[in-house]
Amino acid sequence: MSENLKFAVIGGGSWATAIAKMLCVNLSEISWYMRNDAAIEHIQKYKHNPNYLSSVEFDINKLKLTNNINEAVAYADYIIFAIPSAFLDAELKNLTVSLADKIIFSAIKGIVPETSLIVGEHFHIQYDIPYYNIGVITGPCHAEEVALERLSYLTIACGDPEKASIVAKTLSGNYIKAKISDDIIGTEYAAMLKNIYSIAAGIAHGLGYGDNFQSVLMSNAIREMKKFIRKVHKMKRNINDSAYLGDLLVTGYSVFSRNRMFGNMIGKGYTVKSAMMEMSMVAEGYYATKSAYKLNQGYGAKTPIIDAVYAVLYDGKDAKSVFRKLTESLD
Repeated sequence: MSENLKFAVIGGGSWATAIAKMLCVNLSEISWYMRNDAAIEHIQKYKHNPNYLSSVEFDINKLKLTNNINEAVAYADYIIFAIPSAFLDAELKNLTVSLADKIIFSAIKGIVPETSLIVGEHFHIQYDIPYYNIGVITGPCHAEEVALERLSYLTIACGDPEKASIVAKTLSGNYIKAKISDDIIGTEYAAMLKNIYSIAAGIAHGLGYGDNFQSVLMSNAIREMKKFIRKVHKMKRNINDSAYLGDLLVTGYSVFSRNRMFGNMIGKGYTVKSAMMEMSMVAEGYYATKSAYKLNQGYGAKTPIIDAVYAVLYDGKDAKSVFRKLTESLD
């Protein structure tokens, strides 16, 4: 069924590159939009993205590369957005082609700053796209391990199980296993929140806390995530499933986690500005921290870890003092 449908990837980063790689296994052609003209020319000539996952070699005959987002959207039935949430609104403002008849899947782990909405809600509210045409692609799955073709798992969430199954089938392969879920909002919030907890894990590591504390931090983080998501969208879900706990663990512990790396730099004494300048990739958790903290002012969930990360990143509080206080509220 999926072989007759057209897919487009929006974004030029590591996750977009990984998704393009997965799609090319099962499809004869995809459209791939990225803003960077030099990167497009490089891929066309050398068959790999010069900036991200450069070890991944593409069959150029399968790629319709474009720097025009309208061309990619017009081409596709299914559009997978894989750009940092902080830049999504600006990219969408360039659209002149309608999204009304498109199936939108978000591989973005963050909140849109301009609306304080997760990406699925943003498309639903701002673009009037029904939830049965919106889906989410979550992990646990690092782009770097997709490049290495190490066994990875995806959860594809959508209100329409048939559309979720189509995307799951299209992304699956020898080293990618995908399952479906109907928890669109919960899985997307989990994907956003785990980046905040990963920053917390990084800060703790930078401050010198060991594995014993990290295990307690992650144990508390999954319970905090459960409380937060239940306030936002109450439904029956198993928080220990891989889309929630699994994604949290890999982001909190993996050497590939840019959010953990960002937090580690903060813990070692970098300012937020200097840490962001040194990193070549966006740490989604930085933006998510502010959004989650502000949202929770209305929800009232008990979130000491989110509060601690917010105090360090946005209130300029001393990380050592904040985390010493945090240790007293964990169990």
